[in-house]
Amino acid sequence: MGHEIDVAVEDARWDDAVPGLEAFVIRAVEAGLAAAPDSPAGPVEVSVLLADDATVQDLNKTWRGKDRPTNVLSFPAAPQPAQPGLARPLGDVVLAYDTLVRESAEQSKPLAHHLAHLLVHGTLHLLGQDHETGDADADAMEALEVAALATLGVPDPYAEPVAG
Repeated sequence: MGHEIDVAVEDARWDDAVPGLEAFVIRAVEAGLAAAPDSPAGPVEVSVLLADDATVQDLNKTWRGKDRPTNVLSFPAAPQPAQPGLARPLGDVVLAYDTLVRESAEQSKPLAHHLAHLLVHGTLHLLGQDHETGDADADAMEALEVAALATLGVPDPYAEPVAG
């Protein structure tokens, strides 16, 4: 039994953002799961919500006390014992369309690359990775992201742009 990746599109603008959107999201989440050193032994369930800035701002205010939109939020599920034949809920990842479009333009990166990066990033948070606990943890998480993205053909998002 494989992982269950549920994709919900709340904002219709996502539908035209990336060709084959649902399959793209699933591949990116699976890449994040595979790259983690503490990758789950059995099947897990991850829910991905593709929303807008207003939805993400509301969630960010409610759950983190920050009254502003952000690019991605991760909500790990409470630890649960494995149930034979069932995927273990890992948590939810929520992305904000407006912020992703703005950031990808500001960074001169294709939207698909930025989306893949944030899906991997959010998935790693569900697995306990945290870049806000110190430089070593941030470096370790970035290395996992770069490795996962490489499997998707996405260049290192932390590399300095090449002058042209």
